[in-house]
Order: sequence, then C-alpha cells, then structure tokens
Amino acid sequence: MAEREPSGPTSQFMNLEVPESAYMFGFLQADGHLQQGAGQKGKLTAEINVRDIEILREFQRLTPYNSSISERTRSTNFSEEHHSATWSLYSLEARTTLHQLGLPYGRKSKRITPPRVEFSRRDYLRGVIDADGSVGYTSQGLPFVSLTTVSTAVGVYLCRYARMLTGAERLIKRNARDGIYNIVYTKEAALRLAADLYYPKCLALGRKQTAAAALATWVRPIDMKVGPERRRWKEWEDRVLLEHGTPAAAAEALGRTARSCNLRLWRLRNGKVPTPANDQ
Repeated sequence: MAEREPSGPTSQFMNLEVPESAYMFGFLQADGHLQQGAGQKGKLTAEINVRDIEILREFQRLTPYNSSISERTRSTNFSEEHHSATWSLYSLEARTTLHQLGLPYGRKSKRITPPRVEFSRRDYLRGVIDADGSVGYTSQGLPFVSLTTVSTAVGVYLCRYARMLTGAERLIKRNARDGIYNIVYTKEAALRLAADLYYPKCLALGRKQTAAAALATWVRPIDMKVGPERRRWKEWEDRVLLEHGTPAAAAEALGRTARSCNLRLWRLRNGKVPTPANDQ
C-alpha cells in the first residue's frame, strides 16, 4: 500500500476553478464512493483498473491530506482475475468538502449534478467522461465521444455544453432496458468536442488522451453526405404553431414541413417540451 503525507494548503483543496480539481471532482462523482460510518468515521474510495493507476497517483498528489493507494486481484463478472487499484481518503475535513460540493454519500448515480459553484466546465466534463465515457473510433471507422450516465442533470449538462460548442443537439432518453442515458457524438461534432475537452497537457487518463488526439486525423470521405443542419424551434414559433392548431396551416406560416410541425405539436400537447410563456 502506497501512502503519501499531506502537502500544500488545505484551503485550496477542491477549488473547482482550478482545472485539475474540477477534473478530479467530475471523475470522483462518476467513479468514486463516499462512505459514511459511525460518528465521524468514513472514507472516500475510487477503484479503477490498475492500468490507470497513474491518475490515482495524481489525485494523491493534489490532495493535501493523508491518503493511500492499494491493489488487489479478484474475480468479477467480466474477468476471473481483475487487477484493480483503489485510492482511499479518510479525512473528515476532505470528505465534508467533497460532500458539500455535490458528492453524495452512498449510492449516488442518479443524484449527482454539476457543481453549484463556479467551476472549470470542460475539465469537469472530461473527468466525468474519463470515468464513465468513451473516446475513439466506431467499428465503421467514425470518430466518437460518448457518455453513459444515470444522472439526468449530468446528461443534460453535457448536451448543453456540446450544443454550444459544436451545434450538435441531443435529446436524451433513458434506455428502456436499464434506465441509462447513452449520449453519443460522432464525426465532426466528436472531433470538436474531443479537441476542446482533451487539450494539450491536461489532466486525463493517458489512454483516453491518446485516443482523443488520434481523432484529429479523421477527414470526412468525399462520398459521405453531410446531414442537413437542424433548425431549432424558437418560442415564437411554438406560439404560432399552437395558434394555428393544425400542422398544415402552421407549416405554411413558418416555412417548415408539415411533418416537422406535426411532431412538434404532439410534443407540446403531451408535455414532452415546455410550452411557450405568455407575453405580458
């Protein structure tokens, strides 16, 4: 077991405006476990495949409290000999800080949300994706960046961030089988997202940073068509659609297809999207 003495001022621990701390917090939200014991006892643990042990050493370096890293080999559903590394932190002060920032005790998957304080957004998201996402090429040779999460708040936040950065819009929906959101960006959107999140010399899993860098070599084949850019619905358009009441009439007024208006009208009437606010 590798232990390390505390170093540096504790007042700077988990300052989420610092890129490394924002990354670490995102990673711990997705892949850490905050356990509460009797009285003031408890611990924070993060267990990952031993191939990624270097990131735990970075967490240990960034943490001004005593912590340790241990390794073990055990049988899992996926491997008879799974070799993992675990970082353990026991400090009550450190655990209290993490909890106050939004790392829940116990089972947390559905309850985690982006921080409610100022934080470095792309570093936080990179931490979440390093823990619960993937970066690389599909079997068809297309670049992709994806996130698997149970948290609605985190899923929506990624979609908003990616939309502002790349223009790609995603409407998240849970899988019927396991209730998980699978959010995927491909092609040019994946390239832009990966380049933004995995910038040079950022704190990240080495293998995912390498995979993100490899995406930059992709060029759209000449014979691959570019899909039409989505035209997002504006609030005034929703009002016009509701006032007309029929897709055909609204389509002519809005310069949209009847099919598009029919789908939007169904979503408005069934509460799938917010209804427009009334003008005062």
